[in-house]
Amino acid sequence: MRLRDYLRNERFRLLAAFAAVYVVWGSTYLAIRFAIESIPPFLMMGARFLLAGGILYVWLRARGVERPSLRHWKSATAIGALMLLGGMGLVAWSQQTVPSGLAALLVATVPLWIAVLSWFSGDDRPSTSSITGLLLGFAGILLLIGPEQLAGSGRVNPIGALALTVASISWAIGSLYSRRAAQHASQSLATAMSMLAGGVLLVGAGAALGEFEGLSVLAISVKSLLSLAYLVVFGSLVAFSAYIWLMKATTPARAATYAYVNPVIALVLGWALVGEALTTRTVIAALVIVAAVSSIVSRKRVDEKRGKVLNRPVESICSTPRALARATAPSR
Repeated sequence: MRLRDYLRNERFRLLAAFAAVYVVWGSTYLAIRFAIESIPPFLMMGARFLLAGGILYVWLRARGVERPSLRHWKSATAIGALMLLGGMGLVAWSQQTVPSGLAALLVATVPLWIAVLSWFSGDDRPSTSSITGLLLGFAGILLLIGPEQLAGSGRVNPIGALALTVASISWAIGSLYSRRAAQHASQSLATAMSMLAGGVLLVGAGAALGEFEGLSVLAISVKSLLSLAYLVVFGSLVAFSAYIWLMKATTPARAATYAYVNPVIALVLGWALVGEALTTRTVIAALVIVAAVSSIVSRKRVDEKRGKVLNRPVESICSTPRALARATAPSR
């Protein structure tokens, strides 16, 4: 099979999107920590998504993608507020005071929140295998992050922990809303719009919290700038776009399995790059998490309640620029 055929293959697109969300987002914990060393958290996240969204939006419009309507911008603003301001903004802010182990644990509750919210909304009631997989994954996270790691060097900051809980719930709500929102026919442009709207809201939040007052451009380190660049290109243009696509191409529970894999990736990077210990308990926990992900992902991609396949062929958002511009995802 030729490279072009692989890029157009639906199964390849799905695997590529999951790989981007699993691996890249697992590395962003370290990148965020480096970035906020000299850039305030909300302003850093705002710059990240304004740059990523602006690049993608201008490129797609230059390629002839149709101009979005006011209705599309309203949906993009809602998604940006829930997933970027309430979700990722609070995660970055909380990492100033909360140990990374606790942050990973609380963010890993996103699949549980999505499953519960989907259940109560009557849309996607989780099957027995999904519930088992979710609980198994959560058990793996608990095993991965022991009490001594949660405690860190001192007492856990309750405000930071609460912010992470709110961030997880906000992300889950935004993820579910994005599946039904009236978005642009081009999923790539819709993603760019959400990033632009979320970026504006994040910068506004940073301004309201007085982050501009303590910001010195000359004091921003090279490490923070490189980390920001990584977050823009890989964390946003690649991984966030992949996640938004997955929310329409597969079930919410399966798309949210990234929350179980990301802590493992972050742990391996910490061991490889900064010499953090890799214990036997860690290896066992990683195996439990992978088993949980396998249990959820192996579910049939068929909505039995509606009698139709959820996985629809849409453009690839993590392959080539040409594929990125191909607007084939139907609007809702």
